[in-house]
Amino acid sequence: MELQKVDEALRLAEELQERKEVNRIDFYDPYPYQTTFHQAQDLFGGRAKQRLLMAANKVGKTFSGAAELAIHLTGRYPKWWTGHKFYRPIRAWAAGNTSGNTRDIVQAEMLGEAGDPEEFGKGALPKDVIVSTDRSPGIPNALSAVVVKHVSGKNSKLFFKSYEQGKEQWMGSAVDCVWLDEEPPQPIYSQALRATLKTAGLVWMTFTPESGMTNTVAAFMNDLKKSQNLYHATWDDAPHLSEDAKEEILSALPPHERDMRSKGIPVLGSGMVFPIDEESIKEEAFAIPEHWSKICGIDFGWDHPFAAVWIAHDRDTDTIHVFDTYRVSATTPVVHADAIKARGEWIPISWPHDGMQHDKGSGEPLAKQYRRLGCNMLGNHFTNPDGGNAVEPGILDIFMRMQSGRFKVFNHLSDWFSEMRMYHRKDGKIVKERDDIMSATRYAAMSVRYASTIKFEPRVDTAVGTADTDYVYFN
Repeated sequence: MELQKVDEALRLAEELQERKEVNRIDFYDPYPYQTTFHQAQDLFGGRAKQRLLMAANKVGKTFSGAAELAIHLTGRYPKWWTGHKFYRPIRAWAAGNTSGNTRDIVQAEMLGEAGDPEEFGKGALPKDVIVSTDRSPGIPNALSAVVVKHVSGKNSKLFFKSYEQGKEQWMGSAVDCVWLDEEPPQPIYSQALRATLKTAGLVWMTFTPESGMTNTVAAFMNDLKKSQNLYHATWDDAPHLSEDAKEEILSALPPHERDMRSKGIPVLGSGMVFPIDEESIKEEAFAIPEHWSKICGIDFGWDHPFAAVWIAHDRDTDTIHVFDTYRVSATTPVVHADAIKARGEWIPISWPHDGMQHDKGSGEPLAKQYRRLGCNMLGNHFTNPDGGNAVEPGILDIFMRMQSGRFKVFNHLSDWFSEMRMYHRKDGKIVKERDDIMSATRYAAMSVRYASTIKFEPRVDTAVGTADTDYVYFN
């Protein structure tokens, strides 16, 4: 009897494995970064019609692109899906650099190994939905199109393309989705956008930035528009990679490629504001000792995100520890104030003179508004210890702290590290894009002289015509 139970268990395990092999999207359990990518939200809370997943090697970025396309083509949306849904069959394109790459990577991820039809169904598309395929003339084992069964009972259609075909071959009828694996030339990307205009469709790219700071990469890093979003994934986001595997890969790479391959960072060289190994500033989260002083730095925002960063200062070692962050777009001060107070109403807050990037001097009325909402804003706007508000002294101070081991960041603060990787110079000047958390960090770090371990007592200003609130120290 026991032997029969063992045999039955083995049989069921084999069946389950076989089902998984030909139904990968049904068993797809995405990592957190993949879930965020599939949510397809822009920074303003709307739908991100254009997305870039700029990721390290071997973290599953290509399958992320393939899985999403398969889900849209079939209409088999999993229970966890919160991204955009199509409620009808769709037309889609998928492409790589060359016809060979499209066959060996894109086609293989969608259907399975190209040279063996028996392997079809072992890609992102389940075997039972592959209705028919069309061969691509002149390219062995390559397909030009696949007809896919949709849950509605009708069929979707997927067309395979390559960048080497040229933009003329990308002109044609409208499509609902375009997946571009590897970075496309700008003319190809433009054609992909045109193809989705009529349908208000989706375009997403998945690649490691091997070509460095190209126009496409720069546009997503430095000039992100509404309905666009940029996602990052590093080796730390892929639990399947062992430390031994990481070390083996790194040891075979030239030093200048290591951050690009392991973190998905374009090769920026001296363009990075903080050219330092981020592992050297990471630390495990811990309970902040009560005798360490704290301060919060905020960067006002609406169109660009409102950001806040909390630091603790160990006076004994003169070490700054970034222990919390907050970044939200297009949200009212009431919401921001609640989030700030939830982290400690008594913590002093350093705030900038220019509350909005386009409106110099707007910090004062905004600070007053946040005081009314119960936030412990410092009495005056941010200045460096020398009384000025220049950016470079703060950047230099933080960088020197990083180099000397006196600047640490809790390693779970992914938003902080994502911005640090993007924080760069152009023509010697710091690019003022996607720098909200970095700015808030600088305000906090350079205001550490105001950090406190002392809680505050609210005092209401009773002057006529105001409802402002200031805060005074307990002694």
